[in-house]
Amino acid sequence: QVQLVESGGGLVQPGGSLRLSCAASGSIFGTVVMGWYRQAPGKERELVAGFTSGGSTNYADSVKGRFTISRDNAKNTLYLQMHSLKPEDTAVYFCNAATNWPRNVDYWGKGTLVTVSS
Repeated sequence: QVQLVESGGGLVQPGGSLRLSCAASGSIFGTVVMGWYRQAPGKERELVAGFTSGGSTNYADSVKGRFTISRDNAKNTLYLQMHSLKPEDTAVYFCNAATNWPRNVDYWGKGTLVTVSS
């Protein structure tokens, strides 16, 4: 069974920094891609940052230059380093892993809340 558990969320002031972690357990086969999504109050879930199957990264225009996605394969952990946080970054952040083998499946964590406010 594949399990994703996010941590690191909390309350931070505008301009502050925060690092989110996603601990993964279990085995995934096939072509696997991982990333971070977020959902703000009253809005749809959106991709924040992610890895492609080739190992390159993609970022939402709203976070480019402020957020950095990384991973530690030895620790089976995905990270999202966030700097210069803004109130509009307030959302529940979700870790995602997707594979195409043996079928097309998406795995999701429960999410961690990030609140940016003074």
